[in-house]
Amino acid sequence: MEDRLFFANKEFTGCIEVDHVAGKSMATRLFSKYPLKLIVPNKVAPSVDVVWIYALSYGGGLVSGDTVYVQVRIGSCCTAVFTTQASTKVYKSNAGLACEQLLEVHIQQKGTFAMLPDPVTCFQASKYSQVQVFHLAADANVVLVDWCTSGRRERGEVWAFNSYRSTNHLYLEGKGPLFLDSMCLECGDTTILERMQPFQVVAMLLIYGPKLRNLCLQLEELIQIRNRKALKSRPRGMPDLLVSCSTFGPKEDGLVVRIVATTTELVYAFLHHHLATLSSLIGVPPYAGK
Repeated sequence: MEDRLFFANKEFTGCIEVDHVAGKSMATRLFSKYPLKLIVPNKVAPSVDVVWIYALSYGGGLVSGDTVYVQVRIGSCCTAVFTTQASTKVYKSNAGLACEQLLEVHIQQKGTFAMLPDPVTCFQASKYSQVQVFHLAADANVVLVDWCTSGRRERGEVWAFNSYRSTNHLYLEGKGPLFLDSMCLECGDTTILERMQPFQVVAMLLIYGPKLRNLCLQLEELIQIRNRKALKSRPRGMPDLLVSCSTFGPKEDGLVVRIVATTTELVYAFLHHHLATLSSLIGVPPYAGK
């Protein structure tokens, strides 16, 4: 693995290395321990040169005080997808302890990494923090989906957690920071519920890299057209789905999309539809069947 730049004092619970073996992307190192389990199924996309990695939690979620730290290295010209089987559940905090997830990814020359998880769902009185750091070679490619729901709505838990923090940093080899972003949801003068209603989901989609340039351009245009139509129609009340986008990077060739929605299904549908062209790289459309 590369030198650990951000989490040197943390013991990793998962490690993934993907390299070309006999001309094909393969997981050459795969390690995980409690509370994390990593699996690499062979039949997700056998016709495409890609490795699919699934992250599972023992017991279906993270309990107070859990720390998950995963290191990933994507070798030159390799492609990998990191995903989950279901939402990551965060249980109630005990003694003020938070659940923590840390991810550090190194993507080498012409490598492609797609981070396509299900959302994080924080239960009432829970605390959650995640930091995800990506180190990109100059011609590396990355797709990142980062999102959370309001909680267990069916139990009346709506934005009832104590705190949710998510940080995403991208660094370009030899050129320093490419994208720095942090989001924090916690109670202050007003509750999270008061600030977020009527929305139940908040999401971010980030796309960067030469292989994904056309996707960035197409998605930016579609979102701009969608928003212009919404302004012209002037719908009554708040829409069920709000989407905005902006470019980033030294040549403005990356795209970040921000989404809020009243249901998880709306975000799944948006991601599935607008990322469908990724199937040529990863074998199947993202979030198919969700």
